[in-house]
Amino acid sequence: MTANAKAGGMPLHTKMLIGFVVGAVAGICANLWAADSAWLGGLVTYVANPVGQIFLRLLFMLVVPLVFSALVLGVVEIGEPSALGRIGLKTLAFIFTVTAIAVTIGLVVVNLLEPGRGLPPEVGQAILASSAENAGAIVAKKEGFSGMDLLLNIVPRNPLASAVNGDLIAVMFFALMVGIAATVLRSDGTRSFLGTVQGMYDICLKLIDWVIQLAPYAVAALLFSITAKLGFDVLVQLARFVGTVVLALSIHFFVVFPLLVKFVGRMSPIAFFKRAEPAILTAFSTSSSSATLPTTLMVAEERLGIPRRVGRFVCTLGATANMNGTALFEGITVLFLAQFFGVDLSLAQQVTILFLCILGGIGAAGVPGGSLPVIAMILVMFGIPPEGIGLILGVDRFLDMCRTTVNVTGDLVGSVVVARGESPDWHSARS
Repeated sequence: MTANAKAGGMPLHTKMLIGFVVGAVAGICANLWAADSAWLGGLVTYVANPVGQIFLRLLFMLVVPLVFSALVLGVVEIGEPSALGRIGLKTLAFIFTVTAIAVTIGLVVVNLLEPGRGLPPEVGQAILASSAENAGAIVAKKEGFSGMDLLLNIVPRNPLASAVNGDLIAVMFFALMVGIAATVLRSDGTRSFLGTVQGMYDICLKLIDWVIQLAPYAVAALLFSITAKLGFDVLVQLARFVGTVVLALSIHFFVVFPLLVKFVGRMSPIAFFKRAEPAILTAFSTSSSSATLPTTLMVAEERLGIPRRVGRFVCTLGATANMNGTALFEGITVLFLAQFFGVDLSLAQQVTILFLCILGGIGAAGVPGGSLPVIAMILVMFGIPPEGIGLILGVDRFLDMCRTTVNVTGDLVGSVVVARGESPDWHSARS
C-alpha cells in the first residue's frame, strides 16, 4: 500500500485525480483557443510528450523481469508438492476457466458497445502517424498474421530475443516452462534459482512503487497531449469506457459467480454474498487483494465454513493468481484503445489478447499499478499507441476498487467450488 499514500502526505490516487483534471482542463482550453498555434505544438512536442514517454519507458523497462518472475513463482507455488494434487489441480482449473470467462465477457461487451468508436477515423490515424515507431508496428503486426503464426510464435526460438523484441506471449510460455521444470526438480540449485527469481520479483515491485509515484505528472502530461488534439470528445469516450468496464465486471460478479456458487458449489448465492460481505467491502475500500487476504481467510473459514486446508490454499493462491477482474479490465482496455485510435484487430489477434490477459492476470503484481506494464506491452505488440494509458489512469482508482472486489470475491467462489468437490457433505450445513 506504499504506492497509495505516504505518511502525512496526499494519497497517490488523489494526486492522480488532480493530474487528470489539470491535464484535461488545460488540454481542452488549449484545443479551444490555440489549437493551431506554434507554441502549443512546441509545448506538446518538447514538454508534455517527453514527460509521458519517460513514464511509459519506465513501465516497459519492468515488463520482462516482472512477468517472467511472477509467472515462474506462480507456477512453483501452484505446484508445491505438499499442496499439489486434487486441491491444487482443481484450483488451477478454476483459475484458468473463470479468468477465461471473465476476459471473454470483457471482449464481447467491448465489441458490442464499441466505447472507443465515435472519433473521426482521420483523427485516430493522425495520432498514429505522429509516431513512426507505432505506425511501423501496426504495419508489422498486420502483415502476414495468421492462426498458424499465432500457434508457432507461442514457442520462442530464442527466449532472450523474444524478450528484446517485446514478444510477451513467448516470454510467458518460457516462464511457464521454467516454472514447471523448477517444480519437478526441487534440487538445491533450483531452490537457489527460485530465491534469485523471488529477489527479482521483489525488486520489480519496489521499482513499480517508485515509478507509480510519477503517475500524477504523467497523467497530466499524457492527457494534455491528447485533449489538446481532440478536445472535449475524448472525455465522452472515457465515460463510455468506464461504463463498459463496470458493466462487464457486473455481469461477471452478478451472473457468473452466482451460477458457479449455485450449480457447482451447491450453495445459495444470497447466503454466499451475505457471508462474504466483510471481504467484499474490504476489497472495495483497499483496492488490494493482498491487503484483504486476512479478511478473506476469516470469511472463508468462519462465515462460509470452508475446510481450513481448502480455504487457506485457494484464497492464498488466489490473492496472487486469481485476478479475473484484472484480466477482464486488461482486455477491455486494450480493445478500447484500439478502437479509440482506429486500429482494427482481427479475430486471431483478439484471441491472442485473450490468452495474454489470462496469463497477465495470473502474472499481474498485487500492487497498485501492477497491471500497467502488461497492458502497455500488449498495446505495443499490436501497434496501439501506449500513450493512451494516460486516458485511463485518471479513472483507474475507481475501476481498481471494482476489479479488486471481483478478484477477491472470485477467490471465495473458488473456495466454495473446490470445497464442494473435496467434501460432498460440506454444503448441506451451509446452503
